[in-house]
Amino acid sequence: MHAPLIYRGEDLDVNLKCHLLVENIISVELKAVDSITPIFEAQLMTYMKLLKSPKGLMFNFNCLNIVHEGKRSFVNEYYKNLKP
Repeated sequence: MHAPLIYRGEDLDVNLKCHLLVENIISVELKAVDSITPIFEAQLMTYMKLLKSPKGLMFNFNCLNIVHEGKRSFVNEYYKNLKP
């Protein structure tokens, strides 16, 4: 999904693409890397902010056990607006 970037009213032509956006709530980023670095976390948090999604999931497929090692969850300031 294309993530729009608007700065001072101008739509900037950038190529930011979130892998999946589920129900406009969960941004999903897929990786196959040796380790998740802070830049990957910042990338997902940026997509979450641009798409106004309160939750984010990152999956790293380059691990032995994706449930225990390869999954991370994130929330941002939009999370508090979710209805229970």
